[in-house]
Amino acid sequence: MKSFLKYLLATVIGVFIVNIFMLIICMVMFISSVSLISFAGSKSVTVTDNSILKLSFSDPIPDRASDNPLENLNIMSLSMNKQTGLNKILKYIEQAGKDDRIKGIYLDLTEIKSNFGALATIDEIRDALLKFKESGKFIYSYSNLGYDQKSYYLATVADSIFVNPETPLLLTGMSANVSFYKDLLKKIGVEPEVIRVGKFKSAVEPFLQDHMSDANREQVQTYLNSLWGNIIKGISVTRNIPVEKITRLTNEFQVYPAGEFVKEGFFDGTLYEYEMLRKLNAACGIPDSTQLSMITLDKYQRAVLPTINLAKDKIAVIYAQGDIGFQQSATSIGPELAQTIRKAREDKNIKAIVLRVNSPGGSALTSDIIWKEVQLAAQEKPLIASMGNVAASGGYYISCAADTIVADPTTLTGSIGIFGLLFSGEKLIKDKLGINSDVVKTNDHSDFGGGYPLPIPISDRPMTAYERNVMQNYINRGYDTFLDRVSQGRHMTKEEVNEIAQGRVWTGEDALKIGLVDVLGGLNDAIRIAAAKAGLTEYQITELPTERNPLEDILSNLTETVKAKIVKEELGDFYDVYRSQKELLKINGMVAKIPYDLTFN
Repeated sequence: MKSFLKYLLATVIGVFIVNIFMLIICMVMFISSVSLISFAGSKSVTVTDNSILKLSFSDPIPDRASDNPLENLNIMSLSMNKQTGLNKILKYIEQAGKDDRIKGIYLDLTEIKSNFGALATIDEIRDALLKFKESGKFIYSYSNLGYDQKSYYLATVADSIFVNPETPLLLTGMSANVSFYKDLLKKIGVEPEVIRVGKFKSAVEPFLQDHMSDANREQVQTYLNSLWGNIIKGISVTRNIPVEKITRLTNEFQVYPAGEFVKEGFFDGTLYEYEMLRKLNAACGIPDSTQLSMITLDKYQRAVLPTINLAKDKIAVIYAQGDIGFQQSATSIGPELAQTIRKAREDKNIKAIVLRVNSPGGSALTSDIIWKEVQLAAQEKPLIASMGNVAASGGYYISCAADTIVADPTTLTGSIGIFGLLFSGEKLIKDKLGINSDVVKTNDHSDFGGGYPLPIPISDRPMTAYERNVMQNYINRGYDTFLDRVSQGRHMTKEEVNEIAQGRVWTGEDALKIGLVDVLGGLNDAIRIAAAKAGLTEYQITELPTERNPLEDILSNLTETVKAKIVKEELGDFYDVYRSQKELLKINGMVAKIPYDLTFN
C-alpha cells in the first residue's frame, strides 16, 4: 500500500511538473511572438527614389490574413512567417502605381500557394499588375529555380520574363488526382454509410468506390478543360503565342532546355541572377556600381502612410473563407458570420455589402443560417457576392441570395447538392477489437444509428433500413431546400436549377453561361459594382468580421493553435489531406461541400 501511495504521489507530482513546464513554454512562445511583432512593427521603413517593389508569393495567400501572432508563428523555429492577404496585395500594387518613388515591379516567382489551386487568386493579382502597367512603369519577372505553370501564368503579365539558363519550363497541362479508401476501410472493418442526392455529388466516392464514376469523370474533365483553357488564352494574349503552339508543346511534353523556350517566345532570355540585377539597374537608369533599392511588399506596407478617408458612407467587405462549420475563425466560417452580416445590414453608414466567399462548403445548417441574413441584407441594400478560388456547395448556398454574383473565370462553384456520411465499424469493433455492446432504450429508435464505443465517430452497427429511409428523406428535404434557395436568388424555376445542380461543379466561366453567376471579375470589380448600385463616389472600405484583440485570441486558443501549427509543420504538404479527412470525421448532419480539394501545378 505504501509503495502504491508513493508511486501515486510521484505520478501526481510528475503531471503537475509537466503542466507547469508546458505553461512556461507557452508563455515563452507568447512573449517571443509578441516581441517579434513589436520589433517588426516598430522598425521604420523608408522608400527611397528609384525603388523597385519586389513581389514573391512563396507563402499561402488567403483572401484576408489574420493579425493573430500565433497564426504567423513557426513553432519549430520560433520565427515569424507573416502572410499577406490578397486584399493587401491588390491594395499595395495599386498604391505602387501611383507612387513616384517606385520605378517598377520585380516578380521573383517560383511557386504560388493558395487553396483550391490558387487560380482565381492569381487572376486577381494578374489583373492588378496589368492595371499597374498603365502607369507606364516596368514589370520584370525572373526565376532562379524555375517557374511552375501557375507562376509562369502570372509572370506572363511582365514586360519581360527571364530565367536561369539551366532551368526548363515544364508545360504538362492540368490533372486532378483522387485517392480512394474503399479497400482500406474494408480491410480494417469499417463500412461507410452514405446518403446523398445528385449524380455529381461525388464527395463520398472515395469511400464507396476504387475509381471515379463516369459522372464525376465527366465533370472533372469539363472544369479542368475550362481552367487550362483560361490559362493558355491568358498566356497567348500577353506573350503573343498562338494557343495552338502552347497546346502542341504541352501535348509533346519534353524537358526542353530554357533556350528552346526563348526561341519559342515563352522567355525573353536566360540570365544568372547578377545579370538580372544589372538589367534592373538599367531599367532604373542607375549604374551597375550603385546598389538597387529593392523593397518587399511586407516592408512597403509599413512604409506607406495610411490614407485618411473621412467619407461617412461605407462599403463593408465581409470575408467568408474556409470550411463552413460551427465556429468562426480566421480560417473557417461559423454561424457568427450571420451576426456580422446582420450588423452590417443594420448599420446606417454601410450603404452596400460585398460578401467575399472562398469556401468549399460544409454544414448545410450553418449555410442556411448565413443564407437568411444574406437574403435580408440584400433586400435593404446592394449586396454583391465576390467568389474567390472556390465558392461551391455551401459556399454557393451562402452566395445565391446576393443581387449580383461576381466570379473569376477559374472560380470553382456550383456543386449544388447535399450528402450525409456516417461510418459503421461493426467488424472492426466486434471482430478485430473484441468490443461488444448492449443497449437499453425507452423507445423504438432511442439508439438511432447505434453506439460509439471508440473515441472516433464510428458506429458499432450498420444503419437499419428504417434509419436509412429516415436519413434519405432528411437529405432529400435538404436538397429541395437548397434548390429553393437558389431558385429564389437566381430567379429560376426549381426544375431549371435541378438541371444544372445534381452536385455538379462548374468553373466561373461556365457558371456565367448557365446563369449561376452574373459577372466575371474579382474583388475590386465587386466593390465597384457595389458602389455604383449604392450611388457612391466617395466611400470608405470597412473589412469584417472585426478580428478579436490578438491577446484575447491567443489566450482563448493558445493550446489548439500551437497543436495545429506543430502538426502542420510536421506533415508539410500532407497536412491538407489530414485536415480534410479529419473534417469529414467531424461531420454531423447534412453536408453541402465540394467533392475534394484540388492542387494544380
